[in-house]
Amino acid sequence: MRLVAVGRMKDKAELALVERYLKRLRPRLDIVELADGRGSAEEIKRREAHAILAAIPAQSCVIALDEAGQAHDSIAFAHAMQGWMTAGRVPCFVIGGAEGLDASVLARADGAMSFGAMTWPHMLVRIMLVEQIYRAQAILAGHPYHRAGRP
Repeated sequence: MRLVAVGRMKDKAELALVERYLKRLRPRLDIVELADGRGSAEEIKRREAHAILAAIPAQSCVIALDEAGQAHDSIAFAHAMQGWMTAGRVPCFVIGGAEGLDASVLARADGAMSFGAMTWPHMLVRIMLVEQIYRAQAILAGHPYHRAGRP
């Protein structure tokens, strides 16, 4: 699995939270960090889109994190993850920069998901996504990490 994210995680506390879940994931999640774009809002989105699209593996199932995406509960997300893996398409999650994702990235995406109607800082979204991927794996394995609303 892969996560392509604009911005570099620098805060040690945030990084520690991501690392906490990364070391538990099987299969592992590779994180590709891309530099923030520069220029006008449209130029930033265009430059970031170019870098994002170059970092996405060709046959992956691209899931864009976007405010207009579908909001899943944890069990539905676990089932979606299972479907992607069963279909043999490795998930590649994409988190854009402060200006959002360019239309070309959304066009390449096989789906879009949201963590709700609120706006979240990009680094916090990264932490939440990695935790939810771990939670999805725990749900599918019947591990007690996820206790509420078991399938």
